[in-house]
Amino acid sequence: MKLILAEKPSVAKNIADALKIKTKQEGYFEGEDYIVTWAFGHLLQLYDAKDYDQQFAKWKMEFFPFIPDSFRYKVKSNPRNRDKPDSGAQKQLKIIERLLKRREVDTIISACDYDREGQVIGDSIIYHFKTDKAVYRLLLNEWTPDEVMNGLKRLKPNTELRPLQDAGVSRQWADWVIGINLTSVATLKYQKGKGKALNIGRVLLPTLKIIYDRDKEIEQFVPENYYKLQATFETKTGERYEGTYFENEEDKFKAKAPLEAVQQSLIDSKAFVSDKQVSRKKEYPPYLFNLSNLQGHITNRYRGWTSDKVLKVAQKLYEKKLITYPRTASTALEESLVGKTAKVLKQVTDGLPYQHEISFYKSKRVFNNAKVESHSAIMPTYVRPKKLTADEAIVYEAIKNRLIMQFMPIAEFEETILHTALVNAKLSGQFRSKGRVQLVEGWKKVEQIKSKEAMLPNVEKQEAVALKAHEITTHVTKPPQQHTEKTLLKVMETCGKHIDDSTEEQDEGTLKAILSGFSIGTPATRAETIKKLKDIGYIRAEKKILTCTPLGCKLVETFPIKELFDLEFTGRLEKALADIEKRTFSKTQFLQFIFQFTRRSVDVIKAGQDTIIHEVERAKRTNEVLGACPVCGHSVIEGYKGFGCTNWKKGCSFVIWKNDKFLASMKKKPTRTMVKGLLKNGEVMVKGLKSKKGNTFNARLKYVKNEDNDYFSWKMRF
Repeated sequence: MKLILAEKPSVAKNIADALKIKTKQEGYFEGEDYIVTWAFGHLLQLYDAKDYDQQFAKWKMEFFPFIPDSFRYKVKSNPRNRDKPDSGAQKQLKIIERLLKRREVDTIISACDYDREGQVIGDSIIYHFKTDKAVYRLLLNEWTPDEVMNGLKRLKPNTELRPLQDAGVSRQWADWVIGINLTSVATLKYQKGKGKALNIGRVLLPTLKIIYDRDKEIEQFVPENYYKLQATFETKTGERYEGTYFENEEDKFKAKAPLEAVQQSLIDSKAFVSDKQVSRKKEYPPYLFNLSNLQGHITNRYRGWTSDKVLKVAQKLYEKKLITYPRTASTALEESLVGKTAKVLKQVTDGLPYQHEISFYKSKRVFNNAKVESHSAIMPTYVRPKKLTADEAIVYEAIKNRLIMQFMPIAEFEETILHTALVNAKLSGQFRSKGRVQLVEGWKKVEQIKSKEAMLPNVEKQEAVALKAHEITTHVTKPPQQHTEKTLLKVMETCGKHIDDSTEEQDEGTLKAILSGFSIGTPATRAETIKKLKDIGYIRAEKKILTCTPLGCKLVETFPIKELFDLEFTGRLEKALADIEKRTFSKTQFLQFIFQFTRRSVDVIKAGQDTIIHEVERAKRTNEVLGACPVCGHSVIEGYKGFGCTNWKKGCSFVIWKNDKFLASMKKKPTRTMVKGLLKNGEVMVKGLKSKKGNTFNARLKYVKNEDNDYFSWKMRF
């Protein structure tokens, strides 16, 4: 009997379906040869500092630096009360332990995601119970029935994945040590008043610095005027076209006087076409999506989307067997996937109006082992979606369309460049005009991408034309554009190297940087980093624009550990983790460096100048009773973080958090008036809620206890 451990219940269900297991028990599926159970992501977490020593329950500067002799794990904490274990995680761990110890189970298969985090999730659970049974790894890029069955035939001993586990644990321990130590001492040193800590993190700070630097560039930008000379010419047939004066390939002039002199020469002058260049050019489709490019594409195209939301939706599609593994850095497919891709392409293009234009072939642009690291680019699977939410449809269609584009004809256009000169005028420059005509629409047809075409009249070289008008126009240089999630993700992906905001294409230098692991964070963590920067108040988002808050600016300008703001430093750390996976760098070396860096950083902060970066203003709280607790009948009062039951010390968990995610998704926060109405009447009318599309609406809300756990959920009626 084999026991399979999946990362999530939905993946366990996919595996059970592939194995045709119908019997479901509490916490697992059981068939004749296989038992399939699941985690809920991380069921175990690293100890908090106070779990090692109770003195850390209150932070004091002399307690730090603190680096445990050995890192220990516990059941993950209840998100509403961090001092207690999560009851759901605790229950599922007991089920897994019982299954692991069953006499007839002789083999354990970890089927968690094929990445660092997935390896740590599976290993932390399996080895927590000190099993001596054989452990194998199921490594899949998708959860379709065919792939599950094929994967079970080619299992790998889990020992072969030790480098992946070492990289995952190194990342986890490093972030714990840096986060716990530097967050604690920074908060004690630079914050006045009690409240949220000053969050310090290995990936948070360089990301913040990217936005800060762009904000400063814009702030310090000094606009300059420049001038252009535009002329209108007319052919013998009465067709007109525009031209811009240029000298030495430059058409922007810092001074107006030289252009005014040129303008004088134009009076009563005749013109002719001095040169005509016509070239046919090809436009290739953008590469297949990796996660960063998918996030950039969606957040740039659709209002209200964040990179975090794109990842969550893509993860759902992956768990529904509709797309391949989304947390990838690659924009190409493994060459072994040629046959599978042909099958998928046939499936997703069936019935399309341009189906006859699609031609599958083994393109080096699409299938290239040299451009794949761990996981291939994202593509659909052969499973056809039956029902998708509106959000899922947006992400799925983008991924499907990007695959189809690769096998459509290459788009082609004709570009014409005309040079127009003046007869007898002694000018050192000429007028240049550009025009283009789309000849082959090709892959652009998939998403109906229209090219901006400037048509030029059909004139020949040496042909005379009439000068009809001319004017000098004034322009102003523009500052760099503020960062959006799309541009920020690109900078994070390669530590700012080889970045061109205007395209989703990647040159060889960009690909080399990505595939070597030289980046800020990983595809899986970048969205979470951006979200956290917003949540802790270091950056703000207004529509698509990301900017630093005053707190974020103060932190960058004051916090003395400048390495943590340095993209190169963080990029080298991320590359070291990638090298641990490749067995070219050791976990021991990496952690020794992190521990030394942390000790040194704590000493620098302690010895530095006392200054206040953040002053927490706490509003005075009253003990006004807002109503009776619906669970135990005790009083509900307002606290710093939420409206909660006064009986919480004896175990009552009723609370409405002030940062409640459901309400926040509709741009609302709970108020005392709202809570009073809710406790008195069981429901409350809430006005001014915002839909995902930005529409305002009113609704009645209830806060109801879930049947299967101790938590409450919102119910809405109109």
